Amino acid sequence: MTLTLPAPIAAYFAADGQDGDAIARCFTPDAIVVDEKQSHTGRTAISRWKTDAAAKYDYVSTPVDVSREGDRYLVVAHVTGNFPGSPVDLRYRFTLADDAIARLEIVP
Repeated sequence: MTLTLPAPIAAYFAADGQDGDAIARCFTPDAIVVDEKQSHTGRTAISRWKTDAAAKYDYVSTPVDVSREGDRYLVVAHVTGNFPGSPVDLRYRFTLADDAIARLEIVP
């Protein structure tokens, strides 16, 4: 089954295998990412977050479900890699604005 993701979210998952700058371009200039109970605000911080995560772990995120919650999208992705607890299904809560991601929260 192929999922239909909104363009900014599809771009995020396509960029996930690239560098931090590729991920950061998916976001609004003042976007916020919350991951592992840490907040990262703005494209520079988001790029650093992605670069740091890629330096620690090799992983692949495969979206398996998407639903809309008002102005937010919930994507469940199966994540496998060399991190503790792999594999795991994570929930990605996206808020979109101006054809980009304004907020992303990643939780188990």
